[in-house]
Amino acid sequence: MYQFKEIYTIDFTKVEHYIEMHKVIQEALDWPDYYGCNWDAFWDCLTDMVGRPVHIEIIGLNVIEQKFGDEAKIMVDILKEFKHYRNDKYAKDIKIEIVMGERRFEL
Repeated sequence: MYQFKEIYTIDFTKVEHYIEMHKVIQEALDWPDYYGCNWDAFWDCLTDMVGRPVHIEIIGLNVIEQKFGDEAKIMVDILKEFKHYRNDKYAKDIKIEIVMGERRFEL
């Protein structure tokens, strides 16, 4: 659980169903088996990662945007909030990137 990685890569390119999206997140971020596969659990597990460098890159965001619309937006909003967790106390340790081909966009 929460094994440190220099970069946590979440790759949504092959996701077909909503639950798969959360399973991809769970596996990529090395979250526990009891991860609840919902946005409250997502927030809880994210905030458990603070206190060490966290670099998350997201591949295939467009896939989940097309398939799940608002759910992708919710995830991105939560990640933005995480970046500024506790009034930016950990902002220098948190990097979140959206990868689109050769381009990278930081949240």
